[in-house]
Amino acid sequence: MSKDASSEHLRAELKNLADTLEEVLSSSTDKSKGELDKLRNKARVALESSRERLGESGERLAATTREAAQKAEGYVRENPWHGVGIGAAIGVALGILISRR
Repeated sequence: MSKDASSEHLRAELKNLADTLEEVLSSSTDKSKGELDKLRNKARVALESSRERLGESGERLAATTREAAQKAEGYVRENPWHGVGIGAAIGVALGILISRR
């Protein structure tokens, strides 16, 4: 599944969860116990599904971050002076930003 499709699917799930929870909250006084139980179960399923998808997304993000860190480490090992220069430039930029406060 592509990143955009995954993101869109996650948005749809979160919208479904929000709609279900809104339905539960807005109509709790008008519903019988059986209807409320059905709504609660629907909300629970949507919540569990969303948690699972968020967990998968988090794992993919962590894997991507680890991969980027490994590539950066490899680059710095191959080009140490470039790494020093980049670090110095970032330090200068942060110093300027902090001193303006």
